[in-house]
Amino acid sequence: MASLAPSGPLVGATAPDVRVSRSVRHLGPNWYASVMGTSVVGTAGAALPVAVPGLRTVCTAVWALSLAMLLTLLAARAAHWSRHRDQARAHLLDPAMAPFYGCLSMALLAVGGGTLTLGRDWIGLPAAVALDTVLFTAGTVVGLVAAVAVPYLMVVRHRIEHASPVWLLPVVAPMVSAALGPLLLPHLPEGQARQTLLLACYAMFGISLLATLVMLPLVFGRLVVTGPLPLALTPTLFLVLGPLGQSTTAANAFADSAAGVLPEPYAHGFGAFAVLYGVPVMGFALLWLALAGAMVVRARRAGMGFAMTWWAFTFPVGTCVTGAEGLARHTGLEAFRWLAVALYVLLAAAWLVAGVHTLRGLVSGALLAGPAPAAAAPASATARTR
Repeated sequence: MASLAPSGPLVGATAPDVRVSRSVRHLGPNWYASVMGTSVVGTAGAALPVAVPGLRTVCTAVWALSLAMLLTLLAARAAHWSRHRDQARAHLLDPAMAPFYGCLSMALLAVGGGTLTLGRDWIGLPAAVALDTVLFTAGTVVGLVAAVAVPYLMVVRHRIEHASPVWLLPVVAPMVSAALGPLLLPHLPEGQARQTLLLACYAMFGISLLATLVMLPLVFGRLVVTGPLPLALTPTLFLVLGPLGQSTTAANAFADSAAGVLPEPYAHGFGAFAVLYGVPVMGFALLWLALAGAMVVRARRAGMGFAMTWWAFTFPVGTCVTGAEGLARHTGLEAFRWLAVALYVLLAAAWLVAGVHTLRGLVSGALLAGPAPAAAAPASATARTR
């Protein structure tokens, strides 16, 4: 059955009646989600608490792929802004597309973090530190700007009828910085430099967490009041897992790094915080995973076809993998070890499915085509479905 994607450029659905084109005119910032999803497959796999021969080599190759994807997409998006500025401005004024500018930040950060954890094996430590420093700095600046600019546009320029899970994208970007910033601590001078970066990451943890707590009730309230999301947008429910899993990952990263950087009792306090915060949040993440999964099964049975929103199945689940890995380290519980493995299997399967469909859509040109005619859109994108 054909995808019931909205007519806008948000999802890039592969409907059969769209005009085939390989122009970058309709290449939106949502494409950075594919870079994020690919990178996390590598970094999460490398940290799995099980020994699998050859796994690190495979994960490093996946990281290299994500780096190549990032460079290619940055060039394509630069061409988009150069040749199609009217469309680029339209994306900023589109409430469905503008939040995806947070994905640019997270793509830079995810590939940068993978450089230190995996890329160092192939390019050497000095080059890895230099590349991660550039990507982390750029990603953090873009993320903080997006966390302010996108909500500002939502208030003063966008005309919004209903809350959407994509609202979380710009505000979760600082949480990715918080989780990956501690990787650079050993490469900074001791004392003030390390303390400043660690506490700056903790501040970004707070920025993202509190903003998420403001927006998440709006998203759930929209589901209860209005009903299920349109079929093509149903995968975006998985985006809620992003701030949950990434904040758990960040809390564990603080605990790993605080000793020797902060004085007591703060260093010890971060170790306790990792468990006291991470365990209940991971529990809620599993609850949301079950709810979102049930909604996706329902949508699939109703005819949901492939769209770029399927990349929402990757990075958010990957953050839950890294969160479970951190809890396994700090609690020593086998349950978290096997939870991390199970979630990683889900992540790898989702990445393969999304990747194959995306490659197929790129080859055919359908994913770069313009929006479908208005007549192809559903009569009501917000009506409750049964």
